Amino acid sequence: MFLNVTISLLQSLAATMEIFFLTLLFSLPLGLVIAFGAMSKWAPLRFLLYGQEAPSALTRTLAAFRPIGTVCGILVWIIRGTPLMLQLIAVFYVPGLLGCGLWGGPVGRMSATVVTFTLNYACYFSVIYRGGIQGVPLGQREAGEVLGMTKRQIFFKVTLLQMIKRIVPPMSNEVINLVKDTSLARIIAVYELTFTGYSFMKSAGLIWPLFYSGAFYLLFVGVLTILFNRIERRLDYFK
Repeated sequence: MFLNVTISLLQSLAATMEIFFLTLLFSLPLGLVIAFGAMSKWAPLRFLLYGQEAPSALTRTLAAFRPIGTVCGILVWIIRGTPLMLQLIAVFYVPGLLGCGLWGGPVGRMSATVVTFTLNYACYFSVIYRGGIQGVPLGQREAGEVLGMTKRQIFFKVTLLQMIKRIVPPMSNEVINLVKDTSLARIIAVYELTFTGYSFMKSAGLIWPLFYSGAFYLLFVGVLTILFNRIERRLDYFK
């Protein structure tokens, strides 16, 4: 029985790892895009202030309106303010209620899971990115401008390297949380690690496989912890 349980859990571990790696693959760059969107200062109605010495309060409000920053801010607020489990249910079931069979079959369930996790973690990563970028002293960017560096050079050679150093600890926490959050995929019947462990309790009345699945999470998290510790040591040259 122990061997059968171990084999089943190892097979479901593949689904857990698929959710994990695909989420990271898509959410890391998407989070950076959302971070830049949230910091966008583009105000298309700023021209309303031109030629006005004493603009009205409404005019000043319209001129200061930043559509990209506002949309990104609202998106992050909604995602961070609602449970991931509720987001999974909404992404998977709402298209069907609207008459759109978007997530049919096991592949569809996995796709819905990856889409939901990607959007969720991209919003969390965007806040970390934004904090890392804004945490770089303004004087260093101004020094780059004085040296004749372009905005692109300043970002990649000054801001980005220091941002990475600052965001590694909070990013590692989110990545480790992602490992554990993959267990929520069972809500829409994705056969991941926890779902398989729980299935033995329902079919055979065995509870120990569910706790045994925790050992796989511990091992996965342990490997990630070692990896992030090495990354932090490699970045010590910024001290």
